[in-house]
Amino acid sequence: MNRVLAPQPDTDTREWWRGSVIYQIYPRSFADSNGDGVGDLAGVTAHLDHVASLGVDAVWLSPFFTSPMRDFGYDISDFCGVDPVFGTLADFDALIARAHQLGLRVLIDQVYSHSSDQHPWFQESRASRDNPKADWYVWADARPDGSPPNNWQSVFGGPAWTWDARRGQYYLHNFLREQPDLNFHNPAVQEAALGVARFWFERGVDGFRLDAINFTMHDPELRDNPPAPDIGAPRTRSFDFQQHIYNQSHTDIPLFLEKLRALADDFGGRFTVAEVGGPAPEPEMHLFTEGETRLNSAYGFNFLYADRLTPALVQGAVAGWPHAPGIGWPSWAFENHDAPRAISRWIASEHAAAFARLKMLLLLSLRGNAILYYGEELGLTQVEIGFEHLRDPEAITNWPLTLSRDGARTPMPWKADAPQLGFTQGRPWLPLGPDHAALAVDRQEADPESLLNLTRRLIALRHSSPALMTGSITIRQADEALLLFEREAGGQTLLCAFNLGDNALPAPAALHGRRVVQAINGATPELLPPFAALIAE
Repeated sequence: MNRVLAPQPDTDTREWWRGSVIYQIYPRSFADSNGDGVGDLAGVTAHLDHVASLGVDAVWLSPFFTSPMRDFGYDISDFCGVDPVFGTLADFDALIARAHQLGLRVLIDQVYSHSSDQHPWFQESRASRDNPKADWYVWADARPDGSPPNNWQSVFGGPAWTWDARRGQYYLHNFLREQPDLNFHNPAVQEAALGVARFWFERGVDGFRLDAINFTMHDPELRDNPPAPDIGAPRTRSFDFQQHIYNQSHTDIPLFLEKLRALADDFGGRFTVAEVGGPAPEPEMHLFTEGETRLNSAYGFNFLYADRLTPALVQGAVAGWPHAPGIGWPSWAFENHDAPRAISRWIASEHAAAFARLKMLLLLSLRGNAILYYGEELGLTQVEIGFEHLRDPEAITNWPLTLSRDGARTPMPWKADAPQLGFTQGRPWLPLGPDHAALAVDRQEADPESLLNLTRRLIALRHSSPALMTGSITIRQADEALLLFEREAGGQTLLCAFNLGDNALPAPAALHGRRVVQAINGATPELLPPFAALIAE
């Protein structure tokens, strides 16, 4: 299936990324080409036809860079290299070429907050206090009693400082101790990061997803974080006991983002989207995407950590991105590599099939970019991983109270009756989902009514509709179960109604007599059965 890299037909002036559908691939788990049990770049390339068949605009590849794999690629020892487990730079070039041939743009992660402790930059920095890279990482003296410089805590648990005897100082790590924080207050570090970005742009990359970008700069005064209020919810990490005011989110971060945006613009048509974590990320997301000189888009964790999908949740998320001058463009994800599969978080197993159709239509109906996680088009469920099979350091540290990211990173099921479901000829790096054979690609290809084929139809509908691609969104009703919103652009007005509950509801009067554009799970302009949804014009 070949498509041309060009704007979609809704407008001749729309940037290719605005309203796009982006397919996230976790390379370790997508397809293994050499039988070692770990997915790789050649495996991705061999299966890009499947991705293109969905009708998505771009592929986002999670890290494949050279790494000791303490955090499975987010601890990078060479920002411009490919780890041998994933292949070579030539394999990456072949992937880019095939993707572009199929009409797919390619986005990759950029991890600027930190490196691996095995990176040559850190090895040089830790050697002494007066070497050329001595100030490339965040170093600080101990307190008089030998304790860390302040009270900052790591995302993965415990203090965010580790003592280094060679320097006679502590270094900062907001994540694992093997992930020392780069000092982005140092102009030389910023230039090095821009050099990495330039390297990948020159290889044909179409954009970046910026990992944990709000952790890129810290408070140089190293002030203590204040305690977080106790809201009554369980707190499994020491990190959760603080308000993260000083260890992240410094006011100079947008100035670096402006440099990155200028570089992206020099290459033309490149896209930048930030991951912004935290309990209230909207102000930072707006700051990072403000105007025309910063990032194109950002996404938070509104849906990724939610234990229920409710009309109020959607209403709150949409309200955070008003259609107004100077406000950036949102991106949305219901699932990714850092959160349990939504189909298992949000609904009981007996309703999973109907709910999967509902949530797919909802994701593709929201104003903003839609990010699909590999296997979401199949309705993959969260896999229960026993302690003995855990690989995720966060899960191991906080067992058994853990998000269990491993359970959302299990191998893609390609063929229901093949060994290892067609993922590998070897032993998979994580266990296969026991119910995933029935959801395999080949099974769903053969079923016209499958979620896979519905996903293709819904993406095509989105691309054919100016209102769904780039239109405004207005929430008309958000009750306990009923969600009703309006999308409008270019003279097209669509009403989108969703019953998020398990009881039938009368359809809103505003739908009566309207032409149905799309209906799922038996929805009509008069009645919304359980988990039914309808778009009407």
